[in-house]
Amino acid sequence: MPSPLSLDLSYLSDVVSPNEIEALSPRALEALQSLLEKTGRGADFLGWIDLPFDAQKQLPALRKAAKAFEKCESVVSVGIGGSYLGIKATLEALGGSPKVHYAGNYLSPTSFSKLLRDLNPKKTGLIVISKSGTTTEPAVAFRILKTWLEKAVGKKKAKARIAAVTDQSKGALKGMADAEGYATFVIPDDVGGRYSVLTPVGLLPIAAAGFDIGQLLKGAQDASKVFKSKDFSSNLSARYAAARYLLYQKGKVAEVLANFRPELHYVSEWWKQLYGESEGKEGKGLFPASVDLTTDLHSMGQYLQEGQRNLLETILWVRTEEKDVAIPKDKDDREGLNFLAGKKLSWVNEQAFKGTAVAHKDGGLPVIRVTLEDLSEYSLGYLYYFFEMACGISGRLLGINPFDQPGVEAYKKNMFALLGKKGFEQLAEDLKAKGV
Repeated sequence: MPSPLSLDLSYLSDVVSPNEIEALSPRALEALQSLLEKTGRGADFLGWIDLPFDAQKQLPALRKAAKAFEKCESVVSVGIGGSYLGIKATLEALGGSPKVHYAGNYLSPTSFSKLLRDLNPKKTGLIVISKSGTTTEPAVAFRILKTWLEKAVGKKKAKARIAAVTDQSKGALKGMADAEGYATFVIPDDVGGRYSVLTPVGLLPIAAAGFDIGQLLKGAQDASKVFKSKDFSSNLSARYAAARYLLYQKGKVAEVLANFRPELHYVSEWWKQLYGESEGKEGKGLFPASVDLTTDLHSMGQYLQEGQRNLLETILWVRTEEKDVAIPKDKDDREGLNFLAGKKLSWVNEQAFKGTAVAHKDGGLPVIRVTLEDLSEYSLGYLYYFFEMACGISGRLLGINPFDQPGVEAYKKNMFALLGKKGFEQLAEDLKAKGV
């Protein structure tokens, strides 16, 4: 099958030349080699590299578990961060799912109350996703939802409608799942949350929504074969990583991911976690931001065009639309739009994309273009692996560990102390002394 993804670096020539990109190839390929050999910092979290093939073995069990949710009118996916964004990104990109709802990714009582109001507990299933089972947001949400479900249908019926995706052998959620008899799937020890969309973390809710997880894995498998290549000219992950590293070295400190399809909003959110949590440490890394175009051209467009020139832009363009709409002719033509009569909306959107890319380049904003053939399960799997491999290479080029997230623990410890969790008494006193 032809690659559904292409990369255009030609709009960078005013800032980073093709020769500079080629000159960095030995370092980029050395970074790739360390990932493939599973050496270097964070080597114990490189399970995502072969994950598309390893996860293939779990497809029958995942499909069977998803089938158990067929009679449910609604399924609540309970998780946060990497246990939420990959699922939401995939389902929204594929057209959305009225069946799947989300909890555990916020602490707002108003939002939670609205969720419970809109669901029928007698027709709802739960998929709870947490490595430890003690992360505050999903743990609180699951306790509320589990109690709500058991009260409506009884414990016996409730447990048949609950699945847990958690650690293989330890943790609070694993212990609960074993004790209650929930269907259980494993989050691999060597795969971090932001790389987990192709584990049961993402695959089970996506399958429960009725989408083809086999094709999602197939896309990632085919991408894996290409992006493990030592041929720098054809390895687009390595080239993307090299280009953005060179731009970073030239003072571009933030990367804006732009798209022209509203369905890609949560793909951008997933991408922001992937790169922000992977690169943002030791005082290094590009700050990841995103815009939805053309919508944000009427808000952020001014800054992108003429603001500080410390940004780079990666435009994610999708070539094929699922459906198209023609612009009709109007006899009065009050808006002066009859020159577009008969044109397809896809063509108009494409001209907006091209005009924006040229304007931003001419305005001193370096533009990288990633083109995806369509929004299918196969193409999304391919795209996820492209970004993941590029992220790993980028981290190696920066000289940091792209697979840990020590900074995330700071807020968690403070929150535990303020909530009165046992073992955090001294920190609570320290925070109180600071006037918190």
